[in-house]
Amino acid sequence: MRTDTPQTIYRKDYTPPSFWVNTVEMGFDLDPQATHVATRMTLTRNSASRSKSLVLYGENLELVQLRANGKPLTKRAYTLAHGTLEIPNLPDQVTLEIETITHPELNTTLMGLYVSNGNFFTQCEAEGFRKITFFPDRPDVMAKYTVMLRADKETYPVLLSNGNLVEQGELGDGRHYAVWEDPFKKPSYLFALVAGKLVCQEETFALRSGREVLLQVWVEEGNLDKTQHAMESLKNSIRWDEERFGLELDLDRFMIVAVGDFNMGAMENKGLNIFNTKYVLANPRIATDTDYANIEAVVGHEYFHNWTGNRVTCRDWFQLSLKEGLTVFRDQEFSADMIGTDSGRAVKRIEDVRVLRQAQFPEDAGPMAHPVRPDSYVEINNFYTVTVYEKGAEVVRMYQTLLGREGFRKGMDLYFQRHDGCAVECDDFRAAMADANGRDLSQFERWYSQAGTPRVKVETRYDSDTQTYDITLTQSCAPTPGQPKKLPFHIPVAVGLLDSRGRDMPLHLKGDAEGGSAPTTMVLELTAEKQTFRFTGVTEQPVPSILRNFSAPVVLEADYSDEDLAFLMAHDSDAFNRWEAGQRLATRRLLTLVEAVQNGASLEEADAGDGMLANAFRATLNDESLDPAFRELALTLPSEAVLAEQMDVVDPQAIHAARQYMRRKLASALRLDWQVAYQSNRTPGTYSPDAVSAGKRALKNLALSYLAELDTDEVHVLMQAQNDGANNMTDRVAALSALIHTQAPGKANALEKFYADFENEALVVDKWFSLQATARTTDVAAVRALMRHPAFTLKNPNRARSLIFSFCNGNPAQFHAEDGSGYAFWAEQVIALNAINPQVAARLARTLDRWRKYTPALQAKMRAALQQVAGAKTLSKDVLEVVTKSLAN
Repeated sequence: MRTDTPQTIYRKDYTPPSFWVNTVEMGFDLDPQATHVATRMTLTRNSASRSKSLVLYGENLELVQLRANGKPLTKRAYTLAHGTLEIPNLPDQVTLEIETITHPELNTTLMGLYVSNGNFFTQCEAEGFRKITFFPDRPDVMAKYTVMLRADKETYPVLLSNGNLVEQGELGDGRHYAVWEDPFKKPSYLFALVAGKLVCQEETFALRSGREVLLQVWVEEGNLDKTQHAMESLKNSIRWDEERFGLELDLDRFMIVAVGDFNMGAMENKGLNIFNTKYVLANPRIATDTDYANIEAVVGHEYFHNWTGNRVTCRDWFQLSLKEGLTVFRDQEFSADMIGTDSGRAVKRIEDVRVLRQAQFPEDAGPMAHPVRPDSYVEINNFYTVTVYEKGAEVVRMYQTLLGREGFRKGMDLYFQRHDGCAVECDDFRAAMADANGRDLSQFERWYSQAGTPRVKVETRYDSDTQTYDITLTQSCAPTPGQPKKLPFHIPVAVGLLDSRGRDMPLHLKGDAEGGSAPTTMVLELTAEKQTFRFTGVTEQPVPSILRNFSAPVVLEADYSDEDLAFLMAHDSDAFNRWEAGQRLATRRLLTLVEAVQNGASLEEADAGDGMLANAFRATLNDESLDPAFRELALTLPSEAVLAEQMDVVDPQAIHAARQYMRRKLASALRLDWQVAYQSNRTPGTYSPDAVSAGKRALKNLALSYLAELDTDEVHVLMQAQNDGANNMTDRVAALSALIHTQAPGKANALEKFYADFENEALVVDKWFSLQATARTTDVAAVRALMRHPAFTLKNPNRARSLIFSFCNGNPAQFHAEDGSGYAFWAEQVIALNAINPQVAARLARTLDRWRKYTPALQAKMRAALQQVAGAKTLSKDVLEVVTKSLAN
């Protein structure tokens, strides 16, 4: 229900629980209309707590009975109001028994216990367990669980929960049961159960210690042919964690279950990971190269949580990045190691930074800006953000940059030694890193407590007489809501110097000890507002390569000339900075064109005679020494979202016009080169998602997308031939995407045939909706028409994201139509989703949180749409928090 003044939760107000829970026994009589849940827990009073009452949380539950030490409690013995059950005057040791009824079939929020396609599933992070039973539902309350599931055997033949299966049998009335025991303490957010008609692929797997474990991937019938990649990813994850961090699977079995209705990507419930089907199901017919890579990363991420999140968990939800940022870093490293080459690692690094810049940097500059460790929230689900996850991962990466891989491993070992089985804080992780390496990392804490993206300005000076080269770094950070002034961060800045032939120069920093081989990359530690670092023995004027491998999540302000950028793009040994130089050069050209559009000038005149970017692109495209995957990234223009971040006032139409002009220009200028690249990067034969093949397909399909800008009959034939002859989803989607951005006569038929071929594959239908939602010609009216398609439903998060989110977030020129129709549509959908699934609605609400950055005419229409949502009669606190902060800041 609508809460006009929702309660704000503050980190400073943390108090320990009044009781610890030792054991939890649960019995479920599963029925979609009314599931009976019997819970018995043993509790011990926490002597460190000042509270005398036991506080339990519950939502949308019917309380049937409540007993303490075997005696029923009357209504006079407790208070039940506003989702809180408070029981005073309990003994220091108490056994509490609770009987509740919940209604899974009516639970459209997909939190707690719910039904999807006739099967039972749970999602308890962050606060879904309170929709199952009354409980001290907070992450610092950890207990051992034993769970009995009872259900009709024919309807629900598979009964799963956390831990190890210890007993199963018949009940004699067509029903059966299974008892699961989790030998490790866990918080309630890690509880899970699954029941229904499922089948599995299973394998036994030998751990490094020699112990054998059972691995299972559970899916609905008909999907077993899509589980092999997830199983291989799981085995690779287990082996990698053993080798890289010495961490072994601690259960007798590990299960993955795929469900089509899921708010998130996946969930790391102890031993029973529940996944969105998007991150499990794959075969060449339905999954792209990107899907394969994402499945590997997400399977790894959830498995790695077994230690970084489960064995050591968060004291409170403000510490969410303690597990999420750390585990994102781990899955990034895992994916890079699975590629196995230096260039592959560089490609992975570029991909991760692109996500950070396109999503997290804008968040840092908006009304929902918050530190990696937030200080307050109204609804914790709103803080599962790119700041907590991706920026949190960058903070963890900086430890490794500062301490080295060996030092980072020492810190991890100490962290587990100190905190295994505990609920801890971000400061505990930082302390382990510092103590294991004898380093003072007290200033590094500001990465957790200060919001915003620091800016680092670079000034350089070369003295040929003394052969010294000075790099002066100045840091600043703009105000964010609640934080008007920022103290200096501890920023690792990796640098290199290139000579006139493009070779790395040996680095000698003044004041460092002499001796040993000189490095060609050095990490400078910027801790003051302004510092100068002097290099000696620099025999000629160098070109600096700053922030190599993106060594810190900052905005770098460096006064490079166009010639410097072209030089770095051609020669830098650091692949990330080589890509970055090209992006800077392209951004510079594109912003000039944006200004020309805004001034009503001719784009041809504004760009006349300037062939530097096209020449740089041609050189990169034809450089066979570079991996195709890297060339694809280097030749992709900065997105419209990234360009918008470079502008004080965003003009979506001007950005789109400028970028499309540049794409057409590059398509025309490099036409023959694109044709050669297309032909030379074909991957005939049996499909394989390996990195080399995927890189070739990526470059080939980028070439096709540029050629599509020419919109000629010859290109139409090429696109249609690829669409008709593709033996994998990557090439099929690429061809269809290129087709629908042209005037090709066969594009309507191609769309219809694609749907007809895959109408029974939900994940592919999602792709079909998304392709159309992001097409340049798709306006609000077209999206509304697609919503009337029989395959569309607002109740499934994947389907809603594929069409509505894709349009609002991935088609800026059409969404930001000058008549405000996109914003009116957005408001309608936020309100509609709010009634079904507040968590998904709040994600969509974030689309307009930076409305103040746009042109005055668009601002007025955005504000009206935000006010329309804010004024809705019934509004969840999830959505209310977003729109309130958006309008206020």
